[in-house]
Amino acid sequence: MKTAMFAFVLSVLPLGVVAGPVETPIEDPLMIEARQHTMAFAKGLKSTLMAGMKADGPEAAIHLCNVQAPEIATANSKDGWDVGRTSLKIRNPNNAPDAWEKIVLDTFEKQMAAGADIATLEASTRQDGQLRYMKAIPVGGPCVVCHGESLAAPVKAKLDELYPQDEARGYLPGQLRGAFTLTFSEEKE
Repeated sequence: MKTAMFAFVLSVLPLGVVAGPVETPIEDPLMIEARQHTMAFAKGLKSTLMAGMKADGPEAAIHLCNVQAPEIATANSKDGWDVGRTSLKIRNPNNAPDAWEKIVLDTFEKQMAAGADIATLEASTRQDGQLRYMKAIPVGGPCVVCHGESLAAPVKAKLDELYPQDEARGYLPGQLRGAFTLTFSEEKE
């Protein structure tokens, strides 16, 4: 069923990068699925991090992010979808952007500089039997505890311990932290 649906969507929609608000009709079943997977992944990450923050503070949340974020991504990578996160300033080297993701992140930055609302920024492309989708992640108030300009000494120490090559610091609320990145691969029959 998904193969037939994917082939239909590929036949009626143009290929290429669409950055900013996606021009693909909201009725497109794969775009609806991409948004649903993104929301589920975001909700899982947020609830895990907030539980850690409330229970044991930011150092616990950093540890949970280090251990559980990949597990949450894996749990949400199903039914042909691969779910993850990326950024221009990565914390985990496994989340480094590929060429297309970097272009999209750069485009998001330019759109924000031109006044675009970060909540509306998403991008997609269809190519070689795949749908790729990205949704911007804004820096929220709680994010700056571990990603902000001024980090508490214990937070900095925990980040240095778990992420020795960490680049994901110095953010202010409202900035682009990165993006959720999803790939749907056509199922083989």
